[in-house]
Order: sequence, then C-alpha cells, then structure tokens
Amino acid sequence: MSKKNKETKSEEIPETKENELEIEEVESNDSENENEEKSDAEEVDPLEDAKNEAAHWKDIAARNQAELDNYRKRMAREKSDAIKFANSNLLSELLPVIDNFQMGLSAAINEDPDSIISKGMEMVQKQIEEFFTSQGAVPVSAVGQEFNPNLHEAISQESSEQVPEGKVISEIRKGYTLNDRLLRPANVVVSKGPENTEEQNES
Repeated sequence: MSKKNKETKSEEIPETKENELEIEEVESNDSENENEEKSDAEEVDPLEDAKNEAAHWKDIAARNQAELDNYRKRMAREKSDAIKFANSNLLSELLPVIDNFQMGLSAAINEDPDSIISKGMEMVQKQIEEFFTSQGAVPVSAVGQEFNPNLHEAISQESSEQVPEGKVISEIRKGYTLNDRLLRPANVVVSKGPENTEEQNES
C-alpha cells in the first residue's frame, strides 16, 4: 500500500469519530429536554393537591354519614312496626272465634234479650271489644259508608230505595284495622240504587 493511501485513511477516521460525537451530543440534549418536560408536567402545587385530597375524603365521610342515618331510621321504623303489629297473627286467628261468639250473642238476644245468658254474653262482648281496642284493633266503618275496596269486600249488590248507589246497605262480617293497617276487610252488601222502573214493568 502506498504512503498516500495510508494518509487518506488516517484522515477519514477522525472525521467519523467527530460525527459520532456530534450525534451523541444531540441525543444528550434531546434527553435533557425530555427530562425537563417530564419534571414540569409532574410538578404539582402541594396546596392544591392537599385541597383535592381533603375534598375527596370529605365527600366519602358525608356519604357514609348519610348511609348511617338512613340505616338508623330504617331500623327505628322496623322496630316500631314490629311492636305495633306483633300481635297481628294472634288477633287474626281470634277473629273467627269472635264471629261465632257474636252469632251466639245475636241468637241469645233474639230469644230473650233480658235473660242472664244474654246479659253475660254482652259483658263478655264488651271485654273483647276493649281488649281489641287496647291492642290497636278498630272495627271498620261499613253500614251507610261509601264502598271502599281498600276496607270493604262486596259479597253482593242489592237495589235500594233508601240507600244511594255505591253505599253499603248491610254488613255480613265485621272488618278490622290494626294501627291503621287493614287486618281484615268487612264483608258487605252494596246498594245498586233504586230498581229500574222499566225492568219492573217488563217483569
């Protein structure tokens, strides 16, 4: 190899190293710029961050307090209802017995209203009514009242000249409410109003 060729090669080598140094310098500058941008983005105001954190936990505390208040109210309501209606099953089972007793009382009064049996049964009837009242059980108003499907159960309908249409003519079986909740509907006969004169003539 000639001396001239050797000198040419030796001159090319420094140029390559110089290029590599320039590339490394550019990459280093880019990396520093990226780090600066990241640090700027990650930098947050500590006071603002603390305010956001406090608001977050305050909201959670308010929600938990509301849930606790609702739970307490629900438990108090359920406890109150349990006390009010604790005897509802017992009273419901007693109602058929009372129905039979009232039928016997009516028969005794029809036979002899002044007999000792009639008077004694009337006293028992009064005690039963006082017991039911003390438990919060109240008879449903029926005769003469407007028919109410929430309180009355219509057994039949009859024409009536005296009782307007839609009102109760008579009561077949007494109904009761327990602390304003229906315990048993009253069985009633409802008026259809005056009988149609055209129907009477056709018959």
